[in-house]
Amino acid sequence: MSFPRPLRRPRLLAALLLTPVLAGCFASGAADGRAGGAARLRVALAFPPAEQLSPYGADGTILSRLGITESLTALGGNGAAAPALASSWRQEGARSWLFTLREATFHDGTDVTAQTVAASLARAGRAEPAPAAMSGISLTAQAVDRHRVRITTGRPDPILPLRLSSPGLAVLSARAYAHKGAVDPVGSGTGPFVLKKVNGTTSATLDRYDGYWGGRARATGIDVRFIADGTARTNALRSGDTDIAEAVPVAQAATLAKATRRETATARTTSLLLNSRSGPFRDAGLRAAARAAVDTSGLARGVYEGHADRGAGIYGPAVTWAEGKHLRPQGRAAAKRADGTAVTLATYDNRPELPEVAQVLKQQLEKSGFRVKLVVREYSRLESDALAGKFDAFVLARNSLVDTGDPVAVLAGDYTCDGGYNLALLCDRAVDRAVAAAERAADPAERRTAALRAEAAILGTDTVVPLVHQRVVTGVGSAVEGVLLDPYERTLIGTGTRR
Repeated sequence: MSFPRPLRRPRLLAALLLTPVLAGCFASGAADGRAGGAARLRVALAFPPAEQLSPYGADGTILSRLGITESLTALGGNGAAAPALASSWRQEGARSWLFTLREATFHDGTDVTAQTVAASLARAGRAEPAPAAMSGISLTAQAVDRHRVRITTGRPDPILPLRLSSPGLAVLSARAYAHKGAVDPVGSGTGPFVLKKVNGTTSATLDRYDGYWGGRARATGIDVRFIADGTARTNALRSGDTDIAEAVPVAQAATLAKATRRETATARTTSLLLNSRSGPFRDAGLRAAARAAVDTSGLARGVYEGHADRGAGIYGPAVTWAEGKHLRPQGRAAAKRADGTAVTLATYDNRPELPEVAQVLKQQLEKSGFRVKLVVREYSRLESDALAGKFDAFVLARNSLVDTGDPVAVLAGDYTCDGGYNLALLCDRAVDRAVAAAERAADPAERRTAALRAEAAILGTDTVVPLVHQRVVTGVGSAVEGVLLDPYERTLIGTGTRR
């Protein structure tokens, strides 16, 4: 099956004509954003806060990308756990690990101690829903002395240091928890930049934190605007109103000078998720019919204009160990006739390709006999409804390694009965058993093999249809240095980022 290639010229023309409208939208106190001879950075992010910048959900990556929060460990370039607030660690037994903390202070001037780390992790464990990195596990943290904290898990967890690198398990000061039931990252992180002010879902102001343990950042601060419209983000970069523009639409990439366009292969997969708990897709035969109706062959070269690869599984080419090793799904139901079954398909426009992908899927599903209603909103206005099962199908772009760097964690968080980010609302005992088996594997090679078996079990339910594996385009001003781009999409601004 093929579909018509979208016309790009009118959109390109419209993008160019819109540029003057955005002039000045990043104006700061000084004309060029400089103070005392150093420059503030102006950043346009695609996703407004969905949960008032709580670290426990999708907003956690906003905090880590802006250099506000840190966890005990970090995800190294080789995919292994690296020191962060913890300078070292060792395993004491099957369920116990001892972490030694470095000398560091919170943005409110208080010290990072074993007691504050234990309290912060305890709050994360009580969060509802739980951070994705904690799906399927329980842990307790206890201070041994001022600089050592012992973390014990309910069952053996061989990848605990990697799990603790999650942005959702950021360590915050006691100030963050002053109000019952809320988490406030303003002035309570440990990173090179301190969050000073949040203006709802429109903007945020950050200043350099001169007491940062890793040394003073080169930029004096960051002025952030949350701009869901991808064309507007690109225009802001092109007109000089911002220094860094996240998630440049592929339709706009060619309008940027080559020197200002950075493409990064990521672990992000765009998938069609089918609600298996309620509505018509509770029927495995109708899920099979929807999966059979979807033709992914043209999405990568059509909608994504070559900035993506055809979907091969939950893990894409950036996850190099999975390349060419995906297992064939088993036990799929036979496809039923759609016969005019009505379904609601939803997606969000913060990633501008997704509404276009959804429109193509709508046409394909309708051609196979479904009646499709399409819903498109900003992500912050969509997530809670999706988790509540208010849609029959959902188009999601998800980085499979962003939560922990562990390939099994995304399966536990997204596709098990107790998963905290289970947008497909899948609850299948065979899947849970396969994921649990993968979680028990300690050897990295065995864990990856088990993850591929669990992936095949998930795909066999037809609740997820991988569409494309995405490469992300970031717009970076020609005067900007030191932007941190990684396949896990956890970092963006660091101590060396400047203009």
